[in-house]
Parts: sequence; structure tokens; C-alpha cells
Amino acid sequence: MRILIDECLPRKLRLLLIGHEAITVTQAGWSGIKNGKLLALAQEGFDVFLTIDQNLAAQQNLPNFNIAVVVLDSHSSEIEQLVFLIPKLLALLSKPISGLHRVVA
Repeated sequence: MRILIDECLPRKLRLLLIGHEAITVTQAGWSGIKNGKLLALAQEGFDVFLTIDQNLAAQQNLPNFNIAVVVLDSHSSEIEQLVFLIPKLLALLSKPISGLHRVVA
């Protein structure tokens, strides 16, 4: 799967997404672009948008976008905390998740 990693997550996270093509918003050249426009851009070339933004679903009408949104439920964006969610995330990504909004806790 092609995964776009939100700016609020550490760049190193992409190295843990083994078996997937993952790049950061910054690597895509989209730094500073707000969520609605970012999701519109991302749906053109990515399968999944990965974020830690718990409010994204309340701020955006996610069914309007043709991209799965996965929110990592963590109190910290530090890689040392997020690493514990990686097994659950990889299990989720092993199945088709198009158009899905899912929280990984």
C-alpha cells in the first residue's frame, strides 16, 4: 500500500512500515497544506493517510475522500511510544481498507 504520513508524525515511522511504500507529507512536497486540501491531494496517489490527529474525523467529512484514514491513538507522537502500535497497524494494513476511517489503539 502507498501510505502518506502526516506532518505531526515522526519521519522515522515510515521505516517501520515494512512491506509498504510510505512517505511523509514533507517528502511529498506538501508541508503546511491543511487537512482538507491535503486529503484531496493524497487521494490521487495514496491508499492510506496516517495521522495522530484525533480531531480529523470531526474536522473533515471523511466519506467525501477516496482514501483510507488511519489515526494512531497515542498520547505522544514520539517514535518510542508509536512503535507499540506498529504490529496492530501492520495487521490492519495487510487487508483492503479503502475508504475506511480506523483508529489504531
